[in-house]
Amino acid sequence: MKLVSRPLKEEEIQELKEKGIYHKLTADLEKGVLVIGGDLHADAEELLLREGSSQDNIWGGGIDLEEGKIETTAVLNLRPRLGNDGLEILDPRRREKFISLVKMVFKELWK
Repeated sequence: MKLVSRPLKEEEIQELKEKGIYHKLTADLEKGVLVIGGDLHADAEELLLREGSSQDNIWGGGIDLEEGKIETTAVLNLRPRLGNDGLEILDPRRREKFISLVKMVFKELWK
């Protein structure tokens, strides 16, 4: 797992591609940090919690590095207490924050 809060360099994205095209992403939307990888989103969630994140700010998804497609679906997102009754990030504000953070970290994909 890799914890990042800055745009990845082209070489770093290439290294990720060599490990696989699809990667799970777990983000702290308030701190603006993203964990790339992990077998489960819960693994990355645990890392973020150890780093001081609040569980309510942690949301998951993924990215296809070949197509540049961002997904906002993860079991981690099931949060009925926060009004999120599905796997998708349903709140438009949270979903947009997640997508914006992913686009910032992986901006080299869309050059």
